[in-house]
Amino acid sequence: MSQWDFAVNFFVALFALIDPIGNVPLFAAATNGVKGRESRLIAVYLSLFVLVFLTFFYFSGLALLEFFGISLAAFRIAGGVILFLLGLDMVRNDFTASLTLDGDDGTLAGGKAQARARFERMIVPFAMPLLIGPGAISTVVIYASEAKRFGLAGAAVGVAVIAALALATMLSFWATPVITRLLGRIGLTIVVRVLGLILCALAVQFVLAGIAESTAGVILREAAAPYAK
Repeated sequence: MSQWDFAVNFFVALFALIDPIGNVPLFAAATNGVKGRESRLIAVYLSLFVLVFLTFFYFSGLALLEFFGISLAAFRIAGGVILFLLGLDMVRNDFTASLTLDGDDGTLAGGKAQARARFERMIVPFAMPLLIGPGAISTVVIYASEAKRFGLAGAAVGVAVIAALALATMLSFWATPVITRLLGRIGLTIVVRVLGLILCALAVQFVLAGIAESTAGVILREAAAPYAK
């Protein structure tokens, strides 16, 4: 796998998990009554939260696994199961309508202080575990192990992918009014279900790789890493 393939696969996996487009309706509901400038500021706060939190696990996740005595193969399988359940939920249900946020009455005045206060209330459950859940954390740790073969360049590519994902999240939330009008409820549902299907396929690949890594001859090398050179 080249660095480019690694970057594309990592971005697609994180994008399908965090699903910024599918979360646009929830962001709109969570920022109901907030002025446009404060809404954009909340999107910046959420994106920075995604960047910092995922970067932390990208560099410390493998050390945490070693501390708890968990093999990477076991973590791949566990992460694959979690990803599959999340992807299956996205495929089978209207994911954008299945979650609701408990917010205030939307009467907050404008200003950075009010935007920060609304962001603090959105950390749970919007930022975690909706945007960053066990699946996203598992994916970051797994791809961090893949990046080790590229050395320092792999670390830089991984951080760049996380930054690109945070930027895509911010831009999606900034474009909430436009996306909602263009896609409509049916369009948003289709986007979520397609991403869910991709996520299920990635989850199965994680499980195959984990079994292949922890056993001898059970999974063919071509199945565990179909595009490895």
